[in-house]
Amino acid sequence: MVCEASICDEASNRRSECSALFSGNYPLVTRDHDVVVLGAGLAGMRAALEAAREGADVAIVTKVHPIRSHSSAAQGGINAAIGELDSWESHAFDTIKGSDYLADQDAVEVMCREAPRDIIEFEHMGVIFYRGPDGKLGTRAFGGASQARTYFVGDITGQALLVTLYDQILKAGVKVYEEWFATKLFMDGGACRGLAALEMVTGELHLLRAKAVVVASGGLGRLFEPSTNALICTGDGYSLAYRAGAPLMDMSMVQYHPTTLAGSGFLMTEAARGEGAYLLNSLGERFMKKYAPNKMELAARDVTSRAEATEIAEGRGIDGNVLLDLRHLGADIILKKLPQIHEMALDYLGIDLMKEPVPVRPGMHYQMGGIKTDVEGTTAITGLYAAGEVACVSVHGGNRLGANSLLDTIIFGRRSGRASAGYAKGTPASGGGEDLLRAEQQRLEALLARPYTGETCAGLRLELATMMDQKVGLYRSEKGLSEALETLQRLRKRYENVAVSDKGRVFNQALTFVLELGFLLDCGEAIIRDALVRKESRGAHTHIDYPERNDRDWLKHTLLTFRGDQEPQISHVPVTITRWQPEVRTY
Repeated sequence: MVCEASICDEASNRRSECSALFSGNYPLVTRDHDVVVLGAGLAGMRAALEAAREGADVAIVTKVHPIRSHSSAAQGGINAAIGELDSWESHAFDTIKGSDYLADQDAVEVMCREAPRDIIEFEHMGVIFYRGPDGKLGTRAFGGASQARTYFVGDITGQALLVTLYDQILKAGVKVYEEWFATKLFMDGGACRGLAALEMVTGELHLLRAKAVVVASGGLGRLFEPSTNALICTGDGYSLAYRAGAPLMDMSMVQYHPTTLAGSGFLMTEAARGEGAYLLNSLGERFMKKYAPNKMELAARDVTSRAEATEIAEGRGIDGNVLLDLRHLGADIILKKLPQIHEMALDYLGIDLMKEPVPVRPGMHYQMGGIKTDVEGTTAITGLYAAGEVACVSVHGGNRLGANSLLDTIIFGRRSGRASAGYAKGTPASGGGEDLLRAEQQRLEALLARPYTGETCAGLRLELATMMDQKVGLYRSEKGLSEALETLQRLRKRYENVAVSDKGRVFNQALTFVLELGFLLDCGEAIIRDALVRKESRGAHTHIDYPERNDRDWLKHTLLTFRGDQEPQISHVPVTITRWQPEVRTY
C-alpha cells in the first residue's frame, strides 16, 4: 500500500521542481514510443487501439480526460448500409451528392464499403445500439439520405461509442498522457518524430519521441461564435501540422448546423427531424416545402441552414430564430429516443418539447476541410498521419451528411492506426530533440514574461470568433472576405501583445488559452484565404458574388502550404471521380 503522505510529498516536490521551469533551470524530459496519437476522441482512440493490436508501443496525448473529448457530443447516430434493402453504393451516392461533388469518390467508396463491419464490431465491443420490435438493429432517417441507415443509442451515440472505446484502449494497455497540451511537432530530417507537450498539472514540458505520429485532435469550432463545439475545439492539430509543412485542403468548407439552441448554440440533434420533427416559421408554416419539397426537413444541412437564414432575413423568423416542433411525436418517442435534447430545452430555456416548440437557428458545427491525407491517413510528411475531423480524406467534400462524422472517425482512425504501426515497424527509433525542447521552453518563458498591456486573450478570441461568423459564415462575399483577412492580420499583430495573466506553473489555463488562440488565428487565415480563392458557390461555401456551382473551373480541391512569414502557397488537385458524374443537386 502506498502511504498518502508519500504521495503528497512527491506532488510537493514536483511543484517545487516546476518553479524553476521557463527560467533556464529545467530538466530535459524525453519519453519514447512507437506511435504517439494526438487526441483521445473516437478517431484518436480508434487509431491507438488498432496500432496496439498491430504490436506497437502506443501513447495518446490529450488535453482533457478521454471521455471529455468532443466526440461525446455527437448525438444522432452513425451511418452504415446494413439492411437487406440498402447498399454501400446507395450510401456512397448519397454522400457524394451531399458533398456537392467535392468528395473524392474512391475515399467515399472505402468508407461506405467498410461501414457495416465497423458498426458490428462496436456492438461486439459492448455498444448497446437501439433495436426495433423485431429485435434487429433499428435505424432512423437523417438528412440527405435516400433511406434510413443511421444506427443510434438514443441521442447520446457519440458518448456510447467513446466510453466503450476507452474501455478497449485501457484493456489494450495504451498509455494515456491525460491533460497534456501539445505545443509543437518534433521534425527530424523532414520526418515527424514526435511532439513537445506541456504536462498541465505540473507545468513541465516533455518531448515524446515516436517513429510515427497520428494527429486526431478534432475540430476548430471555437473559431466561430456561436458554435455547437466544446471549448476545447481550437484547431490545435491543423495549426501544428500546417506549421510543420503538411498542406491543408478545402478549409473554406465550414458546415453550419440548422438546429442549434437559441441563446447557447447547443446542438439539437438532426435525429429530432429524423424522427419526424417539423421546422416552422413565425406563420406556423413548414417552410422547407419551398426549398426542398421532396426531403423537407431532411434536406442536406447546407440547404436547410440557408433556408432558415432566408426565412429569418425575410421577416418570418422569431427573434432571429425559427421553431423546431416535436409536439406531435409524443412523449414516448421524445423521452426514449431524444431525452438529452428534451433535458437541454428544459434546463436552458424552460421549454418542454412535449408541450411547445423550441427556437433554433443555424450555428457553426463542423469543418469538412483539414490536413490532406489519403485513405490510410498518410500526409505529405513522412511519419505523420491524421484522422477524424482534423483530416481531409476527402469524404465530406463541400457538405457532410449527418451521421457520417462518427463513421469517418471509426473507419479512418482504424486505418491510420494500422498504417502508422506498420510504418513504425520498419523505422528505427529516433534520438535527439533536446534543441526543440529548449526552444519551446524559451518560447513559453517569453510568453509568460510579457507585460500586461490591456490586451486580453478572451477579448481577442471573442472578436475573432464574432468576425468569422459575420464575414466567413453562412454567406460570404468578396468584400466581406477581404475585410475578414485584413481584420485577422490586425488581430494577429495584437496577439503579440497578449499577456498570460497567471504566472504560475500548476494547471495554467491562462497559458494554454493563449496558445490555443494562436492555433485559431492560423485556422482562420487558412479558411479565409481558401474562401477568397474559390470563385463559386458549392456546398457550405455560399458566395453571393458567385452564386452558382462552377464545375468547369472549380471541380477541384484547394491546398494551402505554410511558408513562414510569407503568404501560404495555394495549389489545386483534381477531385477523384470513379463512377458518379456531377449532377444538379436537388432535394
